[in-house]
Amino acid sequence: MLGALSSVAQSAYKFGDDIRLLQHDGILSEPFESKQIGSSAMAYKQNPMRSERICSLSRFVIATALNAPLTASTQWLERTLDDSANRRLSLPEAFLATDAVLRLMANICAGLIVHEQANAKILGDALPFLATENLLMAGVQRGADRQALHEIIRTHSLAAKERLSCGEGNDLAGRLGNDPAFPLSLAEIQQQLDPARHIGRSIEQTDRFLAGHPVPESKPLQEIMV
Repeated sequence: MLGALSSVAQSAYKFGDDIRLLQHDGILSEPFESKQIGSSAMAYKQNPMRSERICSLSRFVIATALNAPLTASTQWLERTLDDSANRRLSLPEAFLATDAVLRLMANICAGLIVHEQANAKILGDALPFLATENLLMAGVQRGADRQALHEIIRTHSLAAKERLSCGEGNDLAGRLGNDPAFPLSLAEIQQQLDPARHIGRSIEQTDRFLAGHPVPESKPLQEIMV
C-alpha cells in the first residue's frame, strides 16, 4: 500500500514542481484568491503555495513509504512486535497526506491560469532556434552541403542569442533569409516557424487518451477549495 501511495506522490511531486517552475517564469499561475497573501515580507509576491504544499506532502509520503521495507527487513524470524507503532503511524499518515495532495491537485487544475501573451513571447523567442533542425534538413534536400549549412545556422544563431541577451527580439529568421548562402527564402523559413509543425502527434495522443479516459463532470472551484 505504501508503495502505491509513494507512486502517486512521485507523480504529484513532479506536477507541483513543474507548476512552480512555470509560475516562476510567468507562463502560468495556480489559483490566487483576491484576499490571499503571497508573502508576509514582500507584498507583491504570489507564491505558488498550493504547489509548494503538494511537494512538501509528497516528499513526506515518499519518505514514509521507506518504513515498510525497513520494518520488514529487520523482523526476527517470523515477526516481532516492534513494527506495531510504526504501522499505526506510517499507514494512516501516508493515506491522509496523499488525500491532501490529491485535493490540492484538483484545486489547482480547476483554477489554473495560463498567461497566453507571456507564452507567445517565450515561443516567439525560442521557436526560431527550435526550427533550425528542420531548416537544416530542408536545406540539405535542396542539395546544399549539410556541414556548410550547419555552420551558417550556428553563426547566425549565436548572433541572435546575443541580441536576445540585450533584450531585443529573435531575428534569426531574418538573418538566415537575408544570407545569400542559405538556400531557403525568408518566406520559406517563416513557414517552418509555424508552431503546428513542432508538436508531433500530441493532438492524436491526447484525443486517444481522452477517448479511453472520459473526463468527469467538473465541480465549481469553491467546492474543491482546500
